[in-house]
Amino acid sequence: MVLEATVLVVDNSEYSRNGDYPRTRFEAQIDAVEFIFQAKRNSNPENTVGLLSSAGDNPIVLSTFTSEFGKILAGLHDTSIEGSIHLVTAIQVAALTLKHRQNKVQHQRIIVFVCSPITDKKEDLIKLGKKLKKNSIAVDVINFGELEANTEILEGFISTVNNAQEDSSHLVTIQPSTSRLLYEQIASSAVVLEHGASESMGMNDGFGGNEGGFMDFGVDPSMDPELAMALRLSMEEEQQRQERLRQQEQQPQQETGEPENPPSENANNENH
Repeated sequence: MVLEATVLVVDNSEYSRNGDYPRTRFEAQIDAVEFIFQAKRNSNPENTVGLLSSAGDNPIVLSTFTSEFGKILAGLHDTSIEGSIHLVTAIQVAALTLKHRQNKVQHQRIIVFVCSPITDKKEDLIKLGKKLKKNSIAVDVINFGELEANTEILEGFISTVNNAQEDSSHLVTIQPSTSRLLYEQIASSAVVLEHGASESMGMNDGFGGNEGGFMDFGVDPSMDPELAMALRLSMEEEQQRQERLRQQEQQPQQETGEPENPPSENANNENH
């Protein structure tokens, strides 16, 4: 599994007050941040996550790299909703934060939430994308709220950042939904699912591909998002545990190429 240091960048602009994504755009990000944090930690216990806000007077580092969600949550609670998004500056600060990560072996990733109109010039974003690509920093953008204004410019940005050989950066555009929360739609996207892991993460068995997946448990995600998230994480952990057991069972046979219980020499001698 990939060893990563990830900076999450939340959009705390005035647009994040809008209630078109339950409960508001900002509160939807809080749920999504928790889900992504847990997914990164489940993927590799040595992964670390930092947090940054992108609006207000200037982007602010809310939490340096940590393995404790309590520090991320404290940073979210200290965030003020104000001003406009400073996307280019926020990503530059995130890249600088990654440069100073303690474990230099960790791959570098920035995950940016954008729910307000981008005021930066397209040329500046393209220039920034080239620098990020040169420094091997992958970027995922979660585009929601202002799709008509932002989608085209973000497509150009991700296309510039992306390494064609690895396809490691992604743009996830999410429409408003009354039946699925923001983090649920992220859960079935490339932001969370590692390459080739769609089956093991349950993309086809109700985690994200099926809007009514949680209804089998009598849970309405829009009414009880915390319970829905707990169920999702529990199901993922159980699937990962079962996969590890299958790999452990297959490994001895692959290494020896012999039956699991060959007759011993002593047993043959006793028969004689």
